[in-house]
Amino acid sequence: MTRVLVRNKRGRGYLVGPGRSPVGRLIRYAVLAGVVLIMLPLVLLSLYRIPFVHPVSTLMVKDLVTFSGYDRRWVPIEQISPVLINSVMMSEDARFCFHSGVDWDALNSVVSDAIDGEQTRGASTITMQTAKNLFLWTSRSFIRKGLEVPLAMLTDLILPKQRIMEIYLNIAEWGPGIYGVEAAAQHHFNTSAAKLSPRQAAYLAVTLPNPIVRNPAKPGRGMQTLARLNERRARGAGAYIGCVK
Repeated sequence: MTRVLVRNKRGRGYLVGPGRSPVGRLIRYAVLAGVVLIMLPLVLLSLYRIPFVHPVSTLMVKDLVTFSGYDRRWVPIEQISPVLINSVMMSEDARFCFHSGVDWDALNSVVSDAIDGEQTRGASTITMQTAKNLFLWTSRSFIRKGLEVPLAMLTDLILPKQRIMEIYLNIAEWGPGIYGVEAAAQHHFNTSAAKLSPRQAAYLAVTLPNPIVRNPAKPGRGMQTLARLNERRARGAGAYIGCVK
């Protein structure tokens, strides 16, 4: 075992093992922190398999810590209108049932566009967004995106598709302090998630990319166009939504 010579204030030196030296302690703490960061999502995702466990997002935790407060009313997926599920899937991730957490074709296209200096489009799957909402921060960066990928794959490995969708719809942000589809339906349309109409579901779905700016209860002309398109796609979803039925 390598020892390090350390001198005290009087100039006297003594040998210490790497675990007791400042550098050794720093390395040990860094390794310990890395193990915790790796194990925490694994433990939490295993816990989130349990139906009566209702996860919260990092944004919800921030609102609690800053005393901002929020509105979230958990509902099981069986009490969410199927048309809302269809609409969200067609808007956010039409290949949700067919990938393992990451849509590699879409992600590769985004990377290629970024390398070529072209404007990039979103490639986050519903699973990636769920992992981000559960474990990461919201500001965009390549570091966050890099962490999303393994977390999404781990999420898809541990949680069934239906449970991923249920968690996503209950932690997604639909306006300042409005989390989850039940709170969103009540706040914007004065109805329950189970009774959303196809058009209301479409408005909520196209709100998700920018819930701070877009208001499903007061859609502009562009948002109305997106909602009509989404409604048609949701109506013909067919096999695309088979994994959450």
